[in-house]
Amino acid sequence: MSSAFDSKQHPHRRYNPLLDEWILVSPQRAKRPWQGQTEKPIEEKLPRYDPECYLCSGNVRVNGQRNPDYKGVYVFDNDFGSLLNEKVEFSEDHSDFFSLRPERGINRVICFSENHSLTLPEMEVKDIKKVVDTWQQQYEELGAEDFINHVQIFENKGQVMGCSNPHPHGQIWAQSSIPSAVVRTQENLRFYFDKTGRSLLEDYLKKELEAGKRIILENESFVALVPFWAVWPYETMIISKRKINNILQFSEDEKILFAEIIKDLTTKYDNLFETSFPYSAGIHQSPTDGLEHPEWHFHMHFYPPLLRSAEVKKFMVGYEMLAEAQRDVTPEQSAEILKNLSTIHYKLRD
Repeated sequence: MSSAFDSKQHPHRRYNPLLDEWILVSPQRAKRPWQGQTEKPIEEKLPRYDPECYLCSGNVRVNGQRNPDYKGVYVFDNDFGSLLNEKVEFSEDHSDFFSLRPERGINRVICFSENHSLTLPEMEVKDIKKVVDTWQQQYEELGAEDFINHVQIFENKGQVMGCSNPHPHGQIWAQSSIPSAVVRTQENLRFYFDKTGRSLLEDYLKKELEAGKRIILENESFVALVPFWAVWPYETMIISKRKINNILQFSEDEKILFAEIIKDLTTKYDNLFETSFPYSAGIHQSPTDGLEHPEWHFHMHFYPPLLRSAEVKKFMVGYEMLAEAQRDVTPEQSAEILKNLSTIHYKLRD
């Protein structure tokens, strides 16, 4: 005897049109007791200045270079970049199984503030806007290099996400190739645009706003939501309401509104478990390969690993590594929880 399907109770799969893949949702598993690994939350009170921090103003980095006495945003080439800005002679040896090619690029670090103790949710909107200004400048500057075809702007926050330094900062990896995940997204955006003449994310956002189930924040220019196909427990995405290909097309007002929604979203994250909420976040926008990309629609992903508390993390193991992504809590449940959280940081409450 069969029962009526209930997405809150029954396992089901959801389709991600950006990556052309499916995710398994198993809401019934959220009831199981947890006896696995727990993460020890780190809530030490950081000083405004740390003499041992290689990102703080005036300090000497590992390579012997001294940071200027900067205020606000500071950008420098990564001392231990994963890419090198170096031309090499290479003759490709075609092989079915052993193909390789050199990859040239530039890695940079962006310090968000001279204040060592801050994170984005604790910064003022005007100061986050300066970070957005810098993202815009760096995308333009790096993208203008004739060998740079993609500029990836991202932030890893928290030790659990592999961040080696608590100073507020992000990174840019600009490279000669368009990375695999971006290529997959671009192909699916292009397929939809060629078929309909419209932006996939523009149409998707309209449907999400009509449904209202997964919307967390909204202002005049941006929406923050939990994607229908979200993998991580509290994964979110910020999408521009206007079809913008890349950050260069932002107006001054849009940069302020983008800064506001970043602050409000990351504040909700911190308020969820009253901890400095870890995540990896990054911007997806059109490549800098000199081609027209009418299919692209600016968006920013946030991938946080925490599941039930500040101590319990979602692991991608076993089935996820061998079959497909899987989550327990439904995206609608996560969205409702995040939506109902305050945008006043828990550290500022009376």
